[in-house]
Amino acid sequence: MSSYLVQASYSVEALAAMMKNPQDRTEHIRKTVEKIGGKLTGLWLSFGDYDIMVVIEMPDHAGAAAFAIAIGAGGACRSVKTTPLLGVDEGIAAMKKAGASGYKAVSAKK
Repeated sequence: MSSYLVQASYSVEALAAMMKNPQDRTEHIRKTVEKIGGKLTGLWLSFGDYDIMVVIEMPDHAGAAAFAIAIGAGGACRSVKTTPLLGVDEGIAAMKKAGASGYKAVSAKK
């Protein structure tokens, strides 16, 4: 399974509701991820551009997209960003492939 970082910002209305009734959404999010065929690896609240960050594992990109669509369509989030994550071994393999690709930048010296 592949890992994905999903970052979301709550809407003003959702933040107001959470202030009135603070709640841990972990189990609800876990059940949603599992229904789509994935696994919740971790969940964190944050401050800055995003209010919540989750790391999920999904069998494919369609599953990750389904999760992002589901939480985006719910109306509580004003933005959702999904980032595919590579394990270290995958990253090294990608670097090796890039090195062997023969690509030359337009600005490269001959």
